[in-house]
Amino acid sequence: MTRAGDFHAGYAAALRRYLEERGEENLAVGHELGRLALQEGVSTLEIVENHFRLVNDELSKQSAVDRSAALGFLLQTLAPLDVATRGFLDGTKRYEEQRARADDLADRDEFRTALVNSLQEGFFVADDNGAVIEINDAFTRITGYPASDLPYPWPHPWLVDENAARLQQSRLNSENHVQYETPIRHRDGRLAWVAANINRVTADAAIDRVYVGTLRDITAERAFAARESAVLRLATAVGLAKSLDEVLSTTLDECRAAIDVHRVVAAVWPTNGGDPTIHVAGEQPAPTWRDLDPLLRQTFQQARHQLPLTIQPVEWADSPGKSRGIIAVLSGGGDVALWLELRAPRRVSAEDRLLVTVLAGHLGLAIQHVRQFESARETSLTLQHAMLSPTELPPGFAVRYEPAVPPLEIGGDWYDVLPIGDHRIGIIVGDCVGRGLSAAAVMGQLRSSARALLLTGAEPAMLLQQLDAAAQLIPDAFCTTVFLAILDTEAGAFSYSCAGHLPAVLAAPQSEPVLLSDARSVPLAVQHKGSRPQTSVVLPPGSTLMLYTDGLVERRDASIDDGIAQVAEIVANGMHQPVDAVAESLLAEMAPAAGYDDDVAIVVYRRPYPPLVIEKYAAADELSDIRHQLAAWARAARIPDALATDIVLAVNEACANSIEHGYREHEPGKVRVEAENDGARAHLRIIDSGSWKAAPEHPGNRGRGLLLIRAVSDWLELECTPSGTTVDMSFSLSRAC
Repeated sequence: MTRAGDFHAGYAAALRRYLEERGEENLAVGHELGRLALQEGVSTLEIVENHFRLVNDELSKQSAVDRSAALGFLLQTLAPLDVATRGFLDGTKRYEEQRARADDLADRDEFRTALVNSLQEGFFVADDNGAVIEINDAFTRITGYPASDLPYPWPHPWLVDENAARLQQSRLNSENHVQYETPIRHRDGRLAWVAANINRVTADAAIDRVYVGTLRDITAERAFAARESAVLRLATAVGLAKSLDEVLSTTLDECRAAIDVHRVVAAVWPTNGGDPTIHVAGEQPAPTWRDLDPLLRQTFQQARHQLPLTIQPVEWADSPGKSRGIIAVLSGGGDVALWLELRAPRRVSAEDRLLVTVLAGHLGLAIQHVRQFESARETSLTLQHAMLSPTELPPGFAVRYEPAVPPLEIGGDWYDVLPIGDHRIGIIVGDCVGRGLSAAAVMGQLRSSARALLLTGAEPAMLLQQLDAAAQLIPDAFCTTVFLAILDTEAGAFSYSCAGHLPAVLAAPQSEPVLLSDARSVPLAVQHKGSRPQTSVVLPPGSTLMLYTDGLVERRDASIDDGIAQVAEIVANGMHQPVDAVAESLLAEMAPAAGYDDDVAIVVYRRPYPPLVIEKYAAADELSDIRHQLAAWARAARIPDALATDIVLAVNEACANSIEHGYREHEPGKVRVEAENDGARAHLRIIDSGSWKAAPEHPGNRGRGLLLIRAVSDWLELECTPSGTTVDMSFSLSRAC
């Protein structure tokens, strides 16, 4: 029998027993049968059909009360089945509701994903730690970073300026919403610009906060603005540039931000062939052609065959598919090529190429301008040197001309030292207004006019007045300053007249330096009534006179009076230096760190002390008188006592040698002692007309005179001839100070 048959048989027995005995216990059996039906899988319909069949067939003779009781038993049996059915129906309903809700959520998620991915702007969600946990397709397109690599922890790999990003993040914590523009690094290495719009959102009490934001690619907008701005700035800056290095430096500044260039290299080929000169911005010192990377040399060589202003991104083998830099030829002859080296290999965009193309046009014009300027500067400098180089300077003079450092233009500064008669020397220092070749041309005309006027023998005031008349006829000579003087080298008289020029400096021994600032009047070619003033001073023996132009002392960050005071101090401190050394010290100590930004002309003169000439018979009894005269001269020449003692000793030994060796086999002749002191060096010469005889082979304690002279002097030269002997010796006064 089947399980269903067993159930129905048991049901029938239980029903009969209930009808016979009644009672709650028998009725409860029906409830247990209902639970059993659930377990055995007996359907409610079968139980009902079997019940009524049993009642109609077997219990047909029962009363209505029994039929009603039998129905109660059936209902008791069906009660567990009813509860289970209703639970199933409720569960089924709830399942359907949940499934519908899940389907709805799935549809909504799918719709949200489709909606977010359809945005043209990059969308992202970041957690409380700043890690990006969700992005859309546009975000990947803008940054190059895919959703498959999520999350992207802080700091994000596309950040260029992490500090700026932190600042915006701190603003977001206080303001809940920020908008800003920032550069980012695309995954392929190129630089891009985005406009970021970020909001802070608190979604749940269990979640502290999240950040939802968008990125809009504004690279093209920024590139256009940057191109326009860079072109304008570059055109302005390079239009004023005076050297190729300055042009390259400006180019690097503009291209560094616009297209992420970190080095600019220019190769300039000479017209006569040979290796090009290399100029670099962004790397110091500049390498030579042979020191360049072979690939870069090859790139330059190939670029020379390109059309002018052609822009060509260059790929090297170590970065296939990416450009290492951009090469351009900036001249029609292919003799100037420019290399813009990128910070990292990347794809060069159309915007980058357009920017470099426009810049290259301006750079080509700028380099042409620079080369013209350098040619004009070289011509001006050649003209200056040709006119300012005296064939031979009078004794006691030193002159210097120092042009402004490149790329600055030279000016119209000049000097002249011209002997104009016995013991008279004309001295001029002048400064024309302006710079470059035009200023040099004006200087040349004024200098030639001044030389011609000096030869007339007129006094300084008259000469300056006549030069003023000549300047009126020379274009662009307006406001030229001149210091004009005539020096009498015997008397030491220094007569001068000054037309708007800086004062001369006079430093005398044992005195403070003074400025010769009298006899001043307006510059040349300026309306002037009346005669020019003139004054005279006497230069003490051993004094140093200094004339100069304003390039030596003028500084933007210092008073010109401070510069003149410094010059005076240097001249005074060089009292015991040769005039050439004084001139060199002035140029070296006064030079700014970056070099002179204006040309400088210098004239230095040292008036020597009166010379001494002693001529005596070469006899031993004359040596005492020679020593006394020499000592008196040394005191008058302000030679320190210790050095004077050495000089007297050396001269005494030289004269003794003349007596002993020069006239050993002849009648005594004369010995001549000449002494000079120019303030820096005492020079002595001992001359005799005897025949030099070699010292004995065994001189004993004698014959050490020359050794003694060499020991105490700074320089010694002995010249022996059949007609006489000359001993030259010198003593530096600086070692005695």
